[in-house]
Amino acid sequence: MTSLSRARVARRIAAGAAYGGGGIGLVGAATVGLVLAEVQLAKRHVGNGHAHAPRADGLYGYAYTGPGEQPLRLTMLGDSTAAGQGVHRARQTPGALLASGLAAVAERPVELCNVALPGAQSDDLDRQVALALADTTRMPDVCVIMIGANDVTHRMPPTRSVRHLSSAVRRLRTAGAEVVVGTCPDLGTVEQVQQPLRWLARRASRQLAAAQTIGTVEQGGRTVSLGDLLGPEFEANPRELFGPDNYHPSAEGYATAAMAILPTVCATLGLWPAEEERPDVSRREGFLPVARAAAEAASEPGTEVTAAMPTGPRGPWALLKRRRRRRLPATDPAPATSP
Repeated sequence: MTSLSRARVARRIAAGAAYGGGGIGLVGAATVGLVLAEVQLAKRHVGNGHAHAPRADGLYGYAYTGPGEQPLRLTMLGDSTAAGQGVHRARQTPGALLASGLAAVAERPVELCNVALPGAQSDDLDRQVALALADTTRMPDVCVIMIGANDVTHRMPPTRSVRHLSSAVRRLRTAGAEVVVGTCPDLGTVEQVQQPLRWLARRASRQLAAAQTIGTVEQGGRTVSLGDLLGPEFEANPRELFGPDNYHPSAEGYATAAMAILPTVCATLGLWPAEEERPDVSRREGFLPVARAAAEAASEPGTEVTAAMPTGPRGPWALLKRRRRRRLPATDPAPATSP
């Protein structure tokens, strides 16, 4: 599917989500059913992984604490990838990696709260947002949402999926939190899914990722394409980047995803170098209609999309950036305290 075709489909899904439609499918129901069967079979092969994600909540960057220094508050929402299922240690989860990296960049402690639920679909975000905003004295500064894979494998209508995500982003933004969404990863690289279903899974994943981007950007959030989470690097190095269950990422895989997300998290808080906030034409960055930017981002892992102009010749416009990946700064390997 071309970028323009994907943009048109994503625009239709996002419009259906906004106006209450529900009949737009990612791919035909029969083929999605086959993808579902294949992925569920893959899940049944999961036997030597970890059923529960390590709990990583707590304070990171303890060395930066000082008199009157208030920590930044980072909240993770989403499914098993946001929770960090598949690794042994709390410090290997994406939440811990992002909290450590953010603390080092900001030179401030970061308090991590993770309300993500393994197995969650987008309709669980309502509950998770309520948990994230329950304590009005400890509102999050930035929230990272990683969701979408289970929506595809359980055949949730994409309009419904995007509607729930958009609502979650809107509620968090209204509460004053910045929001970064890691869009649906590429299910076409799950090892047990065979061709031609692998191609169909990839197509469905990318269509949903593009639609998620439109819904998120329209509500004032930013997105980062997470094709890398189950994408080309995983396909090339499945033994290195998949975890012991061959379905969830390994520690190296989560680090790859965290490196893609961290610059955007920092940028939302005004912590990234100003010169890197300007679009770099040599890296094919720039302003595009939001649907076109969403489609291009879905095809290129690690690409960020953020709102730019509310109107343009072809509707709202967005800024597409291909941020350079950097190693996560070294800081506390584990939370200094647990709430």
